[in-house]
Amino acid sequence: MALLSAGVIVHDLTTDRILLLRRGPRAKFGRGSWDIPVGKSDPGEPVSTTAVRELEEETGLVVVVDSLRLAQVAHGAWGVEAPNGWVGILFVTHEWSGELVNAEPEKHDRLEWVDISSLPEPLVPVAQSVLNAYLGGGRPQVILEGWQ
Repeated sequence: MALLSAGVIVHDLTTDRILLLRRGPRAKFGRGSWDIPVGKSDPGEPVSTTAVRELEEETGLVVVVDSLRLAQVAHGAWGVEAPNGWVGILFVTHEWSGELVNAEPEKHDRLEWVDISSLPEPLVPVAQSVLNAYLGGGRPQVILEGWQ
């Protein structure tokens, strides 16, 4: 069975910046790469609730489910914690509260608001694909990662 995950692109329309985190030296994958706040769904948990919970657990930022809009869907053939594949539902929000804090320093070594015109490198490959699709202004689509 595929692993289900959810993430949130937090987009500040006032400054045209998005929130990214950099995976630290002890991260399970993507060490030193920038990523969208994302995490695994708990059993029986709606994916929108996963997105809200993971964002707060990782960054301290609080969003309400009603502020989320579907950004993209990603389907990976395999992953470090998902040898049978994974599905990631990525949302976007323009509304949040709370103060930004690196709440999981064992996983991430930096959190930053970055200008959408100058995204840092390297980005986790699927985050790069998701952000390109979202920032390109198209409608949500399924992004395939690692499939032949």
